[in-house]
Amino acid sequence: MIDAQKAGPEMPPVTRMADLLGVSRSGYYAWAARQDGVQLGPRAARRADLVVKIKVAHDASDGVNGAPRILADLRAAGEVVSRKTVAKLMRANGLRGISPRPWRPVTTIADQHPHTIPDLVQRRFDRGALNLVWTSDITYLATGQGWLYLCAVRDGCSRRVLGYAFADNLHTDLVETALRRAVTFRDPATGSTAGVIFHADRGCQYVSTQLARAAEEVQVRLSVGRTGVCWDNAQQESFWSTLKTEYYDRHTFDTHTEAITAVSTWIDTVYNQRRRHSSLGQISPIAFENTLITAADQAA
Repeated sequence: MIDAQKAGPEMPPVTRMADLLGVSRSGYYAWAARQDGVQLGPRAARRADLVVKIKVAHDASDGVNGAPRILADLRAAGEVVSRKTVAKLMRANGLRGISPRPWRPVTTIADQHPHTIPDLVQRRFDRGALNLVWTSDITYLATGQGWLYLCAVRDGCSRRVLGYAFADNLHTDLVETALRRAVTFRDPATGSTAGVIFHADRGCQYVSTQLARAAEEVQVRLSVGRTGVCWDNAQQESFWSTLKTEYYDRHTFDTHTEAITAVSTWIDTVYNQRRRHSSLGQISPIAFENTLITAADQAA
C-alpha cells in the first residue's frame, strides 16, 4: 500500500504512512529493495542494507539531514561506514539535506542614544564551559495573522536554547521575558548563572534602561557587538538559519498560536534534544551538556 501511494502528490511521506499502518520504515524499505528478485552478492547486499538504513535516518530527520548527520546516526547505531560512502549512496538514491536561504529582513533597530555597553565576547562565543557566554537575538515569523517575533537565549558552549519568548511587537519586554526564563529554568547542575555574559547585537531592546535593570537583578553582564555586523553575533544568526531552513520555512501557520506551539515544540524536542551539531561532535545540545556535567562530577 505504501509503495502504491507514496508517489501521489498529496500523499504523506513514508514516515507518516508507516506510522499510520503500524509498520517500520526499515521494513518497508527492505521489502522495496527485495522486489527486483535478484540475488545479491555480499557487497551488493551490504550496500542495499546501508541504503535502507540511510533512508530510515533521512526520514527520521524529516528530510533535513545531509551526509554528515546521517553518518553520525549510522555510527551511533554501530555501523562502520565512511562519510564518502554515505554521501555516494545518498546521491545515488536522490537523498540530500537542505541548505539555508541567504536572505532575511533586518530586525535590529539601533538605539540612537545607547548606553555604553562593551563587547565582552569579541566573537569568542564558546569559552569551553557552560554559563560563561549566553547569546541572544530577535527574529521574525510570518503567520496568517501577521508578523510574530521570537527572542531566544542560548548557551555559547552547548548551543542549547535556554529561554525564549514570543510577542506581536518588538518591545523590550520580549527580551526581558526570554532572559528571565533562561535564568529561572537553567538546570542547577550546569553551575551558577551569576556573572554570565549576555551578548547580543546593538538593538534598542538590548541597550535599553529596562534591560539593564533586569540584567542587574538577575546578575548577568550585558555585552553587545557593533551595529550591522552580523559576525559579532554569528552564533545566534546561525540558530535562526537552522530554525528557518530546517523547520519554519517548510510549514505555514494561520495563527500566532499555531506558530508558537509548533516552534516551541521544535525547540524543546528537536533542536535541544535530538538535532546533531557538528561543533559538538555530532551530538545534541542536551547530550553535550550531560557529558560535561558527568565529566565534572567524576573529576570532583
